[in-house]
Amino acid sequence: MTVTSGPTAGPTILPAHDVTDLGLAAEGVRRIEWAEREMPVLRLIRERFARERPLDGLRVGACLHVTTETANLARTLAAAGAQVALCASNPLSTQDDVAAALVAEYGISTFARRGADRDVYYGHLNAVADRLPVLTMDDGCDLVSLIHQERPGQLAGILGGTEETTTGVIRLRAMTADGALRYPVVAVNEAQTKHLFDNRYGTGQSTVDGILRATNILLAGRHVVVAGYGWVGRGITSRFHGLGAQVAVVEVDPVRAIEALMDGHQVMTMGQAAPWGEVFITATGDLHVIGREHFAAMRDGAVLANSGHFDVEIDLPALRELAAGRVREVRRNVLEFDLGGRRLNLVAEGRLVNLGAAEGHPAAVMDMSFANQALSVEYLAGHHAELRAGVHVVPAAIDAEVARLKLAAMGMVLDALTPEQADYLASWRSGT
Repeated sequence: MTVTSGPTAGPTILPAHDVTDLGLAAEGVRRIEWAEREMPVLRLIRERFARERPLDGLRVGACLHVTTETANLARTLAAAGAQVALCASNPLSTQDDVAAALVAEYGISTFARRGADRDVYYGHLNAVADRLPVLTMDDGCDLVSLIHQERPGQLAGILGGTEETTTGVIRLRAMTADGALRYPVVAVNEAQTKHLFDNRYGTGQSTVDGILRATNILLAGRHVVVAGYGWVGRGITSRFHGLGAQVAVVEVDPVRAIEALMDGHQVMTMGQAAPWGEVFITATGDLHVIGREHFAAMRDGAVLANSGHFDVEIDLPALRELAAGRVREVRRNVLEFDLGGRRLNLVAEGRLVNLGAAEGHPAAVMDMSFANQALSVEYLAGHHAELRAGVHVVPAAIDAEVARLKLAAMGMVLDALTPEQADYLASWRSGT
């Protein structure tokens, strides 16, 4: 990895960075500005941050998907006075023009290249850690994990962090249970204005988008199998069902399985679903949800995709072994594995399909997620001394403020309780 600092065409100096091509910056700026139009809540927060400077002089290290929406979050943190260093949280999620624009136009230290191999990916993580952040932001817990395992000497200087994903929160809770997590982390993923909208509507739409961009298959009438019926799985199934697909859900949680059934979907084991399905999407955050025995039962032409954060839900080593080298790229972002006459098609290398084969969530839904991120970082900067090491929920006041600002930006007005109604709800004396 080459980290450079050099002059731009203007009077400023480029921050330390490692990106694919700074020549892409102009296109990145256009796309960042387009996304900003759909992010009015974050824009309002940025305007306030620019006036109040609540993060003045604080170093923020962020490991997030480097997209147009993330660029607007980084700009918001910089407007608050933070010194931001950003790296990618997935090798296929980086938009190279956005990374270039962050460096060349906005002066934000960025380490991200689409298609980075493991060495480059971890080199970028270490480059962000080298900036000695006092606040961390994660999308999958990789930065927190790296610092705890390989850089424990930095922990005393970290005030707190945020985490964006379900997978990351699971990892953080495991760290807490082991007594390993050494500073407070706000689970942004747990905010209602995040998981009820980003996970459900954002991932639902962008997963369909990624699969369609990669394959251009007709979904109406198609047998679609979704593994996992959390908020992400709910969103995916609803969107595929709305496009006319026949959807089956694979779940291990009996309550979620009943919910899927009553939402109108079939419920199967993966063993039952393997010969039935034509499109398979994993959304569990767990290991080897689709494995060797399932590949052996799948029909010719089946499409495999993953919407979980890491590329472990589909057993890729087993798939490669079964194909015995008979692998070829048949379309951009689609690898065909020939299992001796039956061909299975893997989208986006088994990585996050909505970012690997499309552009990720629409900006309008990321507006709420990143508003939560920005306000949670501000909260940590002001309240870290009151928080113990461990996982913390987003304060209810932040959740409500994000919802209020979003509704206001959409021109919506809500009723308010009258004093009589408020008193009635607070009383236990009134009965039949």
